[in-house]
Amino acid sequence: MKEKISCPCGNVFTVDVDEKIDLDAVPGLLDQIMDGTFLNFTCSNCGKKHKPEFPLAVTWEARKLRMEVLPELSRGEFFRRKKDAPHTETIIGYPELADRLAVIRDGLEPMAIEALKYYMLVRADEAYPDLKISAWYHGIGADEAGNPQCVEIHLHGIKADEVGVSRIPWELYEKNCAEYKKNPRSKLFGSLRRGTYLSVNNMIRMGGL
Repeated sequence: MKEKISCPCGNVFTVDVDEKIDLDAVPGLLDQIMDGTFLNFTCSNCGKKHKPEFPLAVTWEARKLRMEVLPELSRGEFFRRKKDAPHTETIIGYPELADRLAVIRDGLEPMAIEALKYYMLVRADEAYPDLKISAWYHGIGADEAGNPQCVEIHLHGIKADEVGVSRIPWELYEKNCAEYKKNPRSKLFGSLRRGTYLSVNNMIRMGGL
């Protein structure tokens, strides 16, 4: 699929963009999404780098995963639509795509991770009520033997050039998993999901923070 990108310098250039990607079929593609180099383009006139977002279908059959990725600008459109794609998880924005794929790669339960983000954002909102803070999964902290000790969540927005690091005890992650398995329709877990879209951003949209 060909898309046009308009650069502030006035140059308009055309790029080739895949409508579908298969993470099993293309080595290194997962790493590109993780490090932010996926679908980066450079203006041929001024050299400015562009990171546009286009609708994207993602499959990862090894993990039994099928996703529709919507651009951040389509967030409002998603909440207005009346029918979701069957058997498909919805992701909004490429940063959220990288976040979810990292969670799946590490073998974690996405619902439990989004719940941990919610707890972290509630605490951050109490401490910094005037700031717009976001929470992102970073990885698993393990001991020398490789046993998981914590889940690391990064908070963006507290300070302009700094990242807040929260290391949540592994036991709390496991507790969230157990609670979700026991009562998946609880108020918290139900609020984190809107149809095919699972995200702490659902709580933010509904004023839950």
